[in-house]
Amino acid sequence: MHRPIVVVTGANSGLGFGICHRLLVQLSSNRCEDALPKYPFHDLTTSAELQSPCDGLTLILACRSRQRAEEAKSELYKLLDEHISQLRKSPHYDGCADKFRENLVIATHLIDLASVQSVFDFADDVTRTYPYVSHLICNAGVVCFTRIDWLLCLKHLAQDFMGAMTTPKFFFQGSGRISGDGLGWLWQCNVFGHYVLFRALEPHLAKYTESIGARVIWVSSHEATSEYYDPEDWQLIKDDHSYQSSKYQVNLLALRLDREATKHRVPGIPVVRHFSVLPGIVATNITNGLLGPIMTTCMLVVFYLVRFLGSPHHLTNAFKAAVSAVHLALVPLVYLPVVQPVEHPDTLTKASEPAQVGTLYASQTDRWGTEYVGTMKFVESRAEDTHVKELLAHCDNLLETFCTAHGRKSASG
Repeated sequence: MHRPIVVVTGANSGLGFGICHRLLVQLSSNRCEDALPKYPFHDLTTSAELQSPCDGLTLILACRSRQRAEEAKSELYKLLDEHISQLRKSPHYDGCADKFRENLVIATHLIDLASVQSVFDFADDVTRTYPYVSHLICNAGVVCFTRIDWLLCLKHLAQDFMGAMTTPKFFFQGSGRISGDGLGWLWQCNVFGHYVLFRALEPHLAKYTESIGARVIWVSSHEATSEYYDPEDWQLIKDDHSYQSSKYQVNLLALRLDREATKHRVPGIPVVRHFSVLPGIVATNITNGLLGPIMTTCMLVVFYLVRFLGSPHHLTNAFKAAVSAVHLALVPLVYLPVVQPVEHPDTLTKASEPAQVGTLYASQTDRWGTEYVGTMKFVESRAEDTHVKELLAHCDNLLETFCTAHGRKSASG
């Protein structure tokens, strides 16, 4: 078996670090729990070889800061060594984790998703250094929070406490920021940068021929919505809810790319699959920067309260929130639900009439803090079908323009 080579963007903190940590814990085990088809949505009428014990991994931390990436690398090694020390205390320990540790490589590579040149350089470096890529986890993201409307916050909490703590509408966001490439900054960081990265690594992903298949995991959000989306402002420059709209675009792209990948699939030949995951609600550096340490601590207390009252979305820490991304990275594909695509969305009677076109996978928790993976239907109306077609065309046209400007025949070089 070829050892996985996994790229995680934004891996030095928050959810990205949690994904890396969880991957190390799971793959170092002789029984990879996150790879098991154990949830109600799994199709157990079929069967496939489950994830066998993994004897090594190359984990690529794709980060903007060399210093923070190296600090995260050291911390991940430390956490894994502590985990293995605990495993050794078991009388049934078989040495599997020590073998994994011997063949573990955690590498740091710099990338700035707000720079197409940086993405190209990163992809070139990866393709020169490694024989293939098995997983690309598009986690890095930004948000332009500027302040909190406290009056609206209190109103929202009074009217819908659970909703206010899950999809808050009282965070003000800035607009108008332009990247050095002349694009909408948030859009380039959250959407286009990852799209360019996927296209640049696509041939290298295709080289991973194990039966598990190469996968691209797109990290979305419960806040993703088309409510504020203006297709004329597809770079989200004027959008004062740009974060929500960018995650809506992520869902559209992930599901459409997966449909295209599987449409003409030949049995027995793996294709690069795409999945959109929702990590749930967890405190990250984004909220810390806006709220400050005292308010962030208060928020965490409220998260625990909301979870105890029955919210499945408040996982409170990044390791637990990573369960959906890691599960989708490791579970055999045959166990995942299949949604028959709508071949002719124009036959829908109304432009707003939705049809299910895919599945979103969400990190969830019970009230006692045990994490698991749930699903949500991804529905698409005729108007939204038009949105994703136009968005893909815009992305491809822009990518071609940048390739020409940088003297490249394609994104992959």
